[in-house]
Amino acid sequence: MTKTVSLLFGVHAHQPVGNFPEVIDDAHLRCYRPFLQVLHRFPEFRFAVHFSGWLLDYLLKKFPEDMALLQEMVARGQVELFGAGDTEPVLAVIPEQDRYGQLTRFSDKLEKKLGQRPQGAWLTERVWEATVVPSLVDAGIRYVTVDDYHFLCTGKEANQLDGYYTTEEGGKPLDLFPISEGLRYRIPFAPAHEVVSYMEWLADQGENAAAVYFDDIEKFGIWPETYEWVYEKKWLENFICGVLASRKIKPRTYKEYHDEVKTRGIIYLPTTSYIEMNEWTLPAPAAARYADLVSREKNAGRYEEHKAFVRGGIWKNFFTRYPESNWMHKRMQNLSLRLSQLPESKRSADLLDDLYEAQANDAYWHGLFGGLYLPHLRRAVYNAIVRLESKLDRIVSRKSAVQTDFDNDGIDEYCLFNSELQAIVKLDGYAGICEFDSYRLNQNFCDTLRRQAEHYFEKIHNNKTGSEHRGEGIASAHDRVTFKQEISFSDLLTDSSPHGLFTDSWINVGERSPIHNYALVKSGTASMQFNAEVEAGAITKTINLDGNRIEAQYTAKDFKDAVMSVRLLLAMPCCDGYAGRYIDADNNILGGFGTPIEINNTVRLILDDGVLGGHLVLGASQFISIHAQPYFTVSQSEAGFEKIMQAVEINVQWPIDDEPLNLWLEVNLGNGWR
Repeated sequence: MTKTVSLLFGVHAHQPVGNFPEVIDDAHLRCYRPFLQVLHRFPEFRFAVHFSGWLLDYLLKKFPEDMALLQEMVARGQVELFGAGDTEPVLAVIPEQDRYGQLTRFSDKLEKKLGQRPQGAWLTERVWEATVVPSLVDAGIRYVTVDDYHFLCTGKEANQLDGYYTTEEGGKPLDLFPISEGLRYRIPFAPAHEVVSYMEWLADQGENAAAVYFDDIEKFGIWPETYEWVYEKKWLENFICGVLASRKIKPRTYKEYHDEVKTRGIIYLPTTSYIEMNEWTLPAPAAARYADLVSREKNAGRYEEHKAFVRGGIWKNFFTRYPESNWMHKRMQNLSLRLSQLPESKRSADLLDDLYEAQANDAYWHGLFGGLYLPHLRRAVYNAIVRLESKLDRIVSRKSAVQTDFDNDGIDEYCLFNSELQAIVKLDGYAGICEFDSYRLNQNFCDTLRRQAEHYFEKIHNNKTGSEHRGEGIASAHDRVTFKQEISFSDLLTDSSPHGLFTDSWINVGERSPIHNYALVKSGTASMQFNAEVEAGAITKTINLDGNRIEAQYTAKDFKDAVMSVRLLLAMPCCDGYAGRYIDADNNILGGFGTPIEINNTVRLILDDGVLGGHLVLGASQFISIHAQPYFTVSQSEAGFEKIMQAVEINVQWPIDDEPLNLWLEVNLGNGWR
């Protein structure tokens, strides 16, 4: 009797909350549409699919005819729908009540819009922590998929991973399917006939065997070279035909297999994610050592035997690597707590919409894809955070001045706010504003990213392009080294200065000395006063919040022949796009935000941003000099290394004398042109 293997084929479709519509439309044209069109022609090929909630809503509205193909395949039993958190959060890092809410909201959506309630779930980035099990089970999920690597880390052998296992947490059982790394690396990069042959080999290895595949659908058309390979050269069609022609391969849904085949037994997985993530989540020096260790093991021919014990970091390490991610995460957690403390009658759907949007995973981390480095993804999270905070303030007011350690880094912050603005000052000696929110524009103007060393900088220094692929097929994006832009050595320099607004230095004989010993001496509901003793004299700095204006007043004593320098890093949504421009005191357009500008003897500069829907006015009580330039970081993506504008960097200077100087920012709606 011929042995067979059940092919459990699943794909995960996702676009980050806040991604540009033109990017999603292009992804649909090159991937989602042709994929559905090809699969629709083969009713016998059963598979599973997960569309993240935000993307599903967009596609159903924008491309209803194409999504009707999916609805038809669901109705005829060809497709099994997989659940998840609605906005694609990493479940392990959001509060427990939000896990259940996100899961049930998405399951309700699938049942209502596509006619099927999921029993399986896709775990975002395959991040596994046992703490998520109760929420999954309570939400009606019976099984999830994780990498086979997770199982190898428990001591299981590769030949034992052709079925599913059962775990539990607090007595609540959940079944776990191990995604095959062999299939994940072959599909769709190896020739179709080789993948089919590999699965036929798997059929001969055991009884009731399953070949488990669940991975990003974007590999089928969006990754480099894949559209031509998958559709024009008919890889997908050839693969399906090869599977259906095989006497050894039986395509099935996960539910069919789960209902008919018993568990292989109990298992408890360690906290981990997929192998690549374990490297990405490490800081650059540790990531380099980890990569060297992996390379040595591979060169010695020991890697496959030892890889389960060559561990990197865990996903939560991104909060320790990137202070910006940690800050955003802790702000989200605090708002979740505030919302959960409201009477149930006041926890409206629109409040949950904002909270769940703030939990979308992509803006919190960085690996092969831009993620945290992409300003528009962080902006979508902060838009939701600021919007939700404003709504909560109208329901239950909070103290107008608060001192606490918001991000648990051991340093307190002081928060000033009114109905228009919020300013959070870091009490680290620099007395800079680390978050500056406009409630009317839902914008955090301090939402930027500091330049820090990344493990992939070594590849940029080597300046070599190409891939490690050999033989037929195409290279995976993981193996490519390409450049979207020319990257210079200076682009890779790191920035140790604090980010935000009103961080100060004094310049004497051309030498810049940061002021980092400000002491808080007075605080109130709308103002704070700091004093600093420096080599040349003393500085008093007072921060005031008034209506739509934040102001810093500087008073100096005992300085001679010195210049005060104040740095402001402002996150403008337009970045270096065409809709952002500087306007001087005489209403002249000086250039876009991507253009360096220099102005002497001025008292005003307008930053006008058509994407923002408003503008900033930088003003001073006496003449100042302004130098502005774009602030770039270097990141990697599946398309190559690139420079990304994070913020407008403005340096304001004036000669220090006994006269106080007021420097302010006004936030206004509408166009800044007068």
